[in-house]
Amino acid sequence: MTKTIIGLDKAKSEELVKELNILLANFQIHYQNLRGLHWNIKGKNFFELHVKFEELYTDAQLKIDLIAERILTLQGEPLHTFEDYLHNGNVTVGKSISNDEQAIQLIVSSLTTLLSVEREILELSDEANDEGTNSMMSDFIAEQEKTIWMFNAWLTK
Repeated sequence: MTKTIIGLDKAKSEELVKELNILLANFQIHYQNLRGLHWNIKGKNFFELHVKFEELYTDAQLKIDLIAERILTLQGEPLHTFEDYLHNGNVTVGKSISNDEQAIQLIVSSLTTLLSVEREILELSDEANDEGTNSMMSDFIAEQEKTIWMFNAWLTK
């Protein structure tokens, strides 16, 4: 069995890199959606949501960097073109959304997609004894589940 520089099975690490790149692509689309929502939101919830969307895109930007650095740690190459992101991502691209409920629904949908990918990575990282990736996914999942709960509470009439 061939090992990586951090002592993990090379084949399992390559599979993790592939899945982490899918997560990276989805996060990049999610990030860009959040920027667009921040810029374009209108209505009575403008002030509340404008600030919230900035908080979310700042957090997404940090996570994007963590994912890319984890890919590099596993001796992979992070995707880095918009073409790659659109080809590998499943997050819905939000275009010209200015309505508060549509914006929140897009975020919930995007986070649900991210959670699905993260849970797959969590399984793979557990099988590979990759505690670094495992810990990162656990942290992301816990935070995003709470965010989904909060946004669903906001959407409740």
